[in-house]
Amino acid sequence: MDKQKALSPGRLTARRFFRNRLAVTGLGLLAFMFLFSFVGGALSPYSQSQVFYREELRQKEVASAQQNLQYRFYAPQTVSPVLQAQFSRFLGKEENFTYQNTLYRIATLGKELYGLYQGDSLLCLAALDIITTDKNFLFVQAALTAYTNHRQDFLFQTEAYRFDGGDILGREGAVGHISRWLVSGAMPRDFQAAALSAIEAGQTEFTWDSRSFDLQPDTAQNLYSLQEETKTRVWDSYAAPSRTHLLGTDKNGMDVLTRLQYGGRVSLVIGFLVVLLSGLLGMLFGGISGYFGGFLDNLIMRLVDIFYCIPTTPLLIILGAALDGMRVDPKIRMVFLMLTLGFLGWPGIARLVRGQILSLREQEFMTATEACGIRVSRRIFRHLLPNVIPQLIVTCTMQLGSTILTEATLSFLGLGVKFPFASWGNIMNDVANVHVLTSYLFVWLPAGVCLVLSVLGFNFVGDGLRDAFDPRMKR
Repeated sequence: MDKQKALSPGRLTARRFFRNRLAVTGLGLLAFMFLFSFVGGALSPYSQSQVFYREELRQKEVASAQQNLQYRFYAPQTVSPVLQAQFSRFLGKEENFTYQNTLYRIATLGKELYGLYQGDSLLCLAALDIITTDKNFLFVQAALTAYTNHRQDFLFQTEAYRFDGGDILGREGAVGHISRWLVSGAMPRDFQAAALSAIEAGQTEFTWDSRSFDLQPDTAQNLYSLQEETKTRVWDSYAAPSRTHLLGTDKNGMDVLTRLQYGGRVSLVIGFLVVLLSGLLGMLFGGISGYFGGFLDNLIMRLVDIFYCIPTTPLLIILGAALDGMRVDPKIRMVFLMLTLGFLGWPGIARLVRGQILSLREQEFMTATEACGIRVSRRIFRHLLPNVIPQLIVTCTMQLGSTILTEATLSFLGLGVKFPFASWGNIMNDVANVHVLTSYLFVWLPAGVCLVLSVLGFNFVGDGLRDAFDPRMKR
């Protein structure tokens, strides 16, 4: 008992604090969170904005084939659009028509194949079948005529040609292709021929140049999508926890554990800086108000009342929306956030300091300092404020938890810390997606746990300090 009486007030306070199990638990939680955030982040092999990728096999459309439902015109030389329009008007009727005092004749050359003649000269062909070849117009005429009349071969300039499906084969191999389907896409002609042959044969896939392609039909629009399975590099989003990523990855393919560690730095630093700023302002204005009283006390307390009337949450939402509109840099945005929270948080501390000083300034030791002629600034900062600091420490410790929660709420709503910087609030932003909320707990739950542990730690420590500084506590 005598040994305890010989202890200094500081040691007695520390002894009472460490005898409080909740306070020690809170201190342990805070020590763990600081080590996790600052030391863990430094030891992490990744950065907070590092994106990871994976390769996926995806069907990629390389071309499309659509059934031709309109007549195509083939001519040895340019035919005027007006004459083509007149030709189209009389297709299938085998009628003669006059255009610009010239008589023209339409003849049926095969199934859905028509020729436009001026006298005995063939000016133009109209067909639903599309022919692709490097040969001249006369070859086109011979090939289309034979194909639409269902012949298996034909003779052109003493050389025999035959049809194999839609392919036109000669001595040198394939020289062209005829089909009702039109292939669009920047692919070689032999690819188009292979695709059309597969479509006409009713196949669902085909091979070209050692590559495999799928045919996906769309009967409503009479077309086929020609797709190839390719390796695509994509974000490794929502990867399950593994050795590489102990807590998996988020929607942007970033390591969740690393972002938790960096997010802890941001949340804790913002909390401490905001409380430090509001604590300094509160001590300054509360000290002046409590010591001098009178007009200054009246003025500062009315200012405190005005600040209490400010709707803090709407103001922060408006500020966040304005910063979004101005596209402020994320780093500068964090500074604005800290200044705003600190500037809005000082009135409560000022009122606490004022009340403490009002009761302390009438004590005998303050009368003694005045009698000794000690200057005013020394009386306030050397004798009054040190006696207020124990209560101030308790208040600021408790306020740290609420500040971290406020920052997390704003970041969760997209109004606080912005991507690519991490904070526990914007990490939990993913829960806005119901699928992520229910299927990927490892993305948002750890951030919520860290937030709860940190706030509990500060509250436990604050309660422990309050009990330790209270001399009426049972020892």
